[in-house]
Amino acid sequence: MTIKVAEQKTIEQLYQSHPLLKSITATKALTWFNPKLQPFAEVAQSLPLGSEEITDAADRLRRFAPYIAKVFPETAASNGIIESPLIFIPLMQQSLQKLYNHPMHGRLLLKCDSHLPISGSIKARGGVYEVLKHAESVAIESGFLTLEDNYQKIDSASFKTLFSRHSIVVGSTGNLGLSIGIMGAQLGFQVTVHMSADARQWKKDLLRSKGVKVVEHQNDYSKAVEEGRLEAQQKPRCHFIDDENSQDLFLGYSVAAERLKQQLDDQGIHVNEEHPLFVYLPCGVGGGPGGVAFGLKQIFGDNVHCFFAEPTHSPAMLVGMYTGLHDSVSVQDFGIDNKTCADGLAVGRPSAFVGHVMEPLLSGIYTVEDENLYRLLALMHDSEGIDLEPSALAGVPGISKVITEGKAYLERYGLTDKLDQAVHIVWATGGNMVPSEEHLRYYQKGKNLL
Repeated sequence: MTIKVAEQKTIEQLYQSHPLLKSITATKALTWFNPKLQPFAEVAQSLPLGSEEITDAADRLRRFAPYIAKVFPETAASNGIIESPLIFIPLMQQSLQKLYNHPMHGRLLLKCDSHLPISGSIKARGGVYEVLKHAESVAIESGFLTLEDNYQKIDSASFKTLFSRHSIVVGSTGNLGLSIGIMGAQLGFQVTVHMSADARQWKKDLLRSKGVKVVEHQNDYSKAVEEGRLEAQQKPRCHFIDDENSQDLFLGYSVAAERLKQQLDDQGIHVNEEHPLFVYLPCGVGGGPGGVAFGLKQIFGDNVHCFFAEPTHSPAMLVGMYTGLHDSVSVQDFGIDNKTCADGLAVGRPSAFVGHVMEPLLSGIYTVEDENLYRLLALMHDSEGIDLEPSALAGVPGISKVITEGKAYLERYGLTDKLDQAVHIVWATGGNMVPSEEHLRYYQKGKNLL
């Protein structure tokens, strides 16, 4: 069912059965701890995907690594593996202690997907992966490629001609479109990106400079996806990348977990019952944070605690998971406007696939006001010299949310006396490709709010 505001009785019933909705619809910053979280061992076998599928995705990315290293020189140092640094941010942790006026137990790290090569955001994981998987399928079915080949051969006129007969379509708020457009155009596909009204102009301009067709819509993300899906249905040899339901996108993101474990090991950080890991992931439709969290649960089980972060004006996943209605309900159904400076998170209706998969795995969801995103952006620049886009700061308040609002959660899972040994990872989802003049505007706004 799809709930409509006109059905006042249904809405009123939801308000009565789900009292937190009043604060959510008042766009107040809040934290929801998921009552359906279950021990990982009890639900692992019932999940639709598992470690085998993640390993398959990781293997595919390794096969493409020689090609990636050749056509994107910025990846040569990592031999074509698209990965980002994991760094300690102690000065930011100190700044947060002053800002929030309470101790920040444990160690705070930043996972810099904001600086991923190719498209400068977390979408370089899922978006690039799905394009590569589709390209591999087309090339193998056409007799151009075998799994035993060195994939550097894909960088040739014959492959570009092959891929030019095929098209890729996606709907996006910006960053997913960038990753798919840049990768798809490099391979030779005809790529169309349907952009929602909140997408940044520089992202549209960059895509067009790569030869990607950009279709602009005056509506929000859901409309862009709908229009993209309709176009793909009418085109022959067209692959639609469905951000709302794609398992391929999800698996591309999930590969990040095994890479993160290696980075933690390399830094002498071992996650176990006495040393819990908390991870804070900005959430739009849910594919990126859902895939990462799913992969982390596969590796660390109950020793990792994953939280999604959403803007107060775009709490799509929170509304969907809290009510249990998932994609049957949108924020607009409750009169929330879905207007936010965090363009990558400006989503009104969540992914049903991700919501259902994460229902027994996610620790909780919290919301952040736009003004706080700008404040934290300025603090990150001043303390660590790192520039991010507003949406990428949504994970930062997580450590404070858990410490100040999570007493019952911490007690329930025996974590109260383990916070000093905890590691907290903020997942920075984008920002490296933002033009410098736009960064400056973000920063000045944040400084004025501090």
